[in-house]
Amino acid sequence: MASTLLFMSLVGHSLAADLERRHGDENPFWGMLNDDYARYSLLALGCFAASMYIWKMWFRIAAHMRRLASFSNERQNYFVPAHKTLARIKKHIVYAPLFRNRHNREFQLSRAVNMGTLPSRFHTFIIVGIIAMNITLCFVTVPYKSEPESVSGIILSRTGIMATVNLIPLILLAGRNNPLITLLQVPYDTFNLIHRWLARIVICQALAHTFAWAIPKAQKMGWSGVGQLFGESEFLLSGLIGTCAFVALLVHSPSAIRHAFYETFLHLHIAFAALSFAYLWIHLDGRNAQNFLLAAIILWALERFARLAIIVYRNIGGRTTTAVVEALPGDAMRITLKLSRPWTFEPGQHMYLYIPAIGWWTSHPFSIGWSDTEDAMSDEKSLPVSSRDAYGPQTTTVSLLVRRRTGFTDKLFQRAVNAVDCRVSLTAFAEGPYGSIHSMDSYGSVLLFAGGVGITHLVPFCRHLVKGYADGTVAARRVTLIWIIQSPEHLEWIRPWMTSILAMPRRREVLRIQLFITRPRNTKEIQSPSSTVQMFPGRPNIDTLIGMEVENQVGALGALVCGNGSLSDDVRRACRSRQDKTQIDFIEESFTW
Repeated sequence: MASTLLFMSLVGHSLAADLERRHGDENPFWGMLNDDYARYSLLALGCFAASMYIWKMWFRIAAHMRRLASFSNERQNYFVPAHKTLARIKKHIVYAPLFRNRHNREFQLSRAVNMGTLPSRFHTFIIVGIIAMNITLCFVTVPYKSEPESVSGIILSRTGIMATVNLIPLILLAGRNNPLITLLQVPYDTFNLIHRWLARIVICQALAHTFAWAIPKAQKMGWSGVGQLFGESEFLLSGLIGTCAFVALLVHSPSAIRHAFYETFLHLHIAFAALSFAYLWIHLDGRNAQNFLLAAIILWALERFARLAIIVYRNIGGRTTTAVVEALPGDAMRITLKLSRPWTFEPGQHMYLYIPAIGWWTSHPFSIGWSDTEDAMSDEKSLPVSSRDAYGPQTTTVSLLVRRRTGFTDKLFQRAVNAVDCRVSLTAFAEGPYGSIHSMDSYGSVLLFAGGVGITHLVPFCRHLVKGYADGTVAARRVTLIWIIQSPEHLEWIRPWMTSILAMPRRREVLRIQLFITRPRNTKEIQSPSSTVQMFPGRPNIDTLIGMEVENQVGALGALVCGNGSLSDDVRRACRSRQDKTQIDFIEESFTW
């Protein structure tokens, strides 16, 4: 890139006279240079992804070594002290909020209006780097000493091709089936954040592209003349409509609108995106930049095809997938899915649920709280007559815990409440599983923090770690689950799952559960069933709980949190404050949209 810039400066004066009379888009030199810059931007993003892969691979190897050392408690002690350099990086960059402590706690103008969250410091570095790269490639390298007409022509061409090439990572990062999620072990949440900022960059570049053409024309013939040109040229009109569609994508996408009218937002988002791509294709007809747009469209089509293929494979061909929805206290629902085909699930995974009777073709993501496999014999009263019957088909059941909100979940809750015994069975389609990029198998000490329905994400980890401890396949020697709920009646949400976990072999040796009831009706409700399952009134002191765990730490400590933004930020702050003293990893599970 540096050599290209040097070459550009050397030949700039010799081309100045030609540029005075020629549009920047028509000059072969600037056209080739613009194409090079577009490829440089993709190369830079690819290099960053490669560096992230190396970083994550280093952590995978370290986790594997910790797990191999877990067969001896003395060897696990090697992983307790903190690595000074790595601790500073995690404390001041990887785990750090943008400013002081606030990261995942939402900004709310009211209970109904949500303005989103602040990115972390590491996310901010990525976003600022992408913005700086695009500004540099679009504007810094322009020879401003040339004639104004030439300058505007170069900016016109440069911003247009950069807006188009940025559509490739924009589409890639928006998909559920984004291969980088598994490859880089980076959550969808992070890619969704970068997707939104790339979209803003594309819109700004599209506007700069439009005004770089329109302003010089308006100076010569007035804005009425510019309007007349749009009416006479399909090329210009298609570009204008494409730009307007991009702006419409920005206008209807703020956090407050997304959260208040999510399904409407989603349908409009798809419609405006398709409209912008269609008119941009017409606008770029016969130009090199059309190849970048084609690549983006292919990625979008492949992702949609992958979704459809997963839905068809998971739900069609066997028995129909059904969802039994049960209304629970505290405006919650337990949804038990009997899947058409057997699935294999891992802790931390989620799925997308379609219930046509409630939400037509819309889907919503939910963490998988429990999974089981049961026999699916056609006649339960008959005895098996062959080995095929004895080991016949099996049905996978999956359970979700869903809190009633607005829209889809509200309609589903009302349907269950109005049914007999507050249970209703509906035809459903399941898509997934997705996620499971975080493994807790290599940590000698595991802290699990859950707030409300966030317990759904953590129950599978409890089950997996207790079973792994009994089988000798995980490093965990101390697993502490801390669940914060408003009322004791919320215990009914996971009672059948927790009953199964508490009955598992050697559970008492490894698992401790602490329940914090923030709004008990009276203190008599707060009774600890045993020394390993304790109940407390009020909110926990997160710093104290983590401090106590550090004092009794075995091996590396992993802290996983799934709850509201305040809880996540409190756990983050407590983990950051101890980075210099001990090996402690902070893992946050959140899903923003």
